[in-house]
Amino acid sequence: MRLAIAEAQAAEAAGEVPVGAIVLAPDGETLLGCGQNRVLRDSDPTAHAEIVAMRQAGKTLANYRLLSPEGAGCTLYVTLEPCAMCASAILHARITRLVYAADDPKAGACGSVLSVMNHPQLNHRAEVCTGVLADECSQMLSNFFVARRKKRPTDPHLMDLEETLLGEGDSNSKKVTPKG
Repeated sequence: MRLAIAEAQAAEAAGEVPVGAIVLAPDGETLLGCGQNRVLRDSDPTAHAEIVAMRQAGKTLANYRLLSPEGAGCTLYVTLEPCAMCASAILHARITRLVYAADDPKAGACGSVLSVMNHPQLNHRAEVCTGVLADECSQMLSNFFVARRKKRPTDPHLMDLEETLLGEGDSNSKKVTPKG
């Protein structure tokens, strides 16, 4: 988890939400991939730390299924509970063990809001271990968002989602309302 925390710190230093992840081989020691949030830097909504780490691990193994030749699965360590997108990708990659630090009460898909990892209708499951260095990771996230709120008026990348999507103050923007 310390390696994942180092990735989260690097993400924060780059202005990203401080989330980091690593993928370890089935031996529990060999690092196959590491990742940090890159959503803003890459202008990519899928560039979450987990996805970045699994992409790197897939390239290392030359296989999207993150398994040993004998079929043993890898472990993903991440500083924040994965969202639904990441949880689904974890299952598709055949990760067999997920270890995460802090719960995500707003978007967590591994027990906090949803329970994707062990859903009975899915064909793959993963062991989930929670709370490893949770206080440290929660505090890092909390500190980041406190600082972010203070910067919001001057940093255009940190504007409210509503301001960004609705283009408040931009005469060329208009609100889109779903039909129905």
